Amino acid sequence: MDAFLAVPDLITARSSANPPLLIDVRRASAFRADSGMIAGALRRDPDHVEQWAQELPQAASVVVYSAHGGAVSRSIAAALSAHGIATRCLDGGLAAWRSAGAPLMRKPAGVATRWITRERPKVDRIACPWLIRRFIDRDAEFVYVPPAQVRSQAESRDAIPYDIPDVDFAHVDEECSFDAFMRAYRLTGDPALRALALIVRGADTARPDLAPQAAGLLAFSRGLSRLYADDQEMLARGMVLYDALYLWCGEGREQRHTWNLEAYRR
Repeated sequence: MDAFLAVPDLITARSSANPPLLIDVRRASAFRADSGMIAGALRRDPDHVEQWAQELPQAASVVVYSAHGGAVSRSIAAALSAHGIATRCLDGGLAAWRSAGAPLMRKPAGVATRWITRERPKVDRIACPWLIRRFIDRDAEFVYVPPAQVRSQAESRDAIPYDIPDVDFAHVDEECSFDAFMRAYRLTGDPALRALALIVRGADTARPDLAPQAAGLLAFSRGLSRLYADDQEMLARGMVLYDALYLWCGEGREQRHTWNLEAYRR
């Protein structure tokens, strides 16, 4: 496999049945200074590749890109290949992608990605930020505003709207915004995330029959909204809830809780 992938070839690959996992590995200063990134790309810090290499979502192949496709992306590709991950670099990096007029996702200059949605979140509007922070961009910012202001403030604040009608990350048919993020960022290969997505969908779309845990998640979510008047504090508390639920989906479902009566008697 060639070490580099040209922009036209990446565009074609992204529309295929099995597109590569795309990772933005620009240096932090270059990433924050720019106002764009390729849509659907995960953000990872190149200085900590050994920490995140084995935590990547499952994918048949990976494409990394830096600012110009030079030493940074080559070194990350080599490191991922050493972990057994088939990896190529985008030839010319983001500069070549931009020069070709290929589509970019807008991000605010000077910071990481910024996302905006309706205030007073319950299920999806806590679950989606958790998914973004844990798997897409660990430094992402989240803004909650009155429903009527989401679109106007998304424009003025360079933020990406989600969980409102007619945007990229919204409910479609019986699926919720969490499902839309899973598809867009190629996260469906993680069995624990798929199990969690079903629970979130059941809780968010009034379908408790989809998963036994959906009713419990809805109860916890409504309780959080009553406990915390500040949406950012509610988000911070909710992150712990989803961390725990994700771990249960991946590692805890086989564990059985028993009360050792004999040990108690002794």
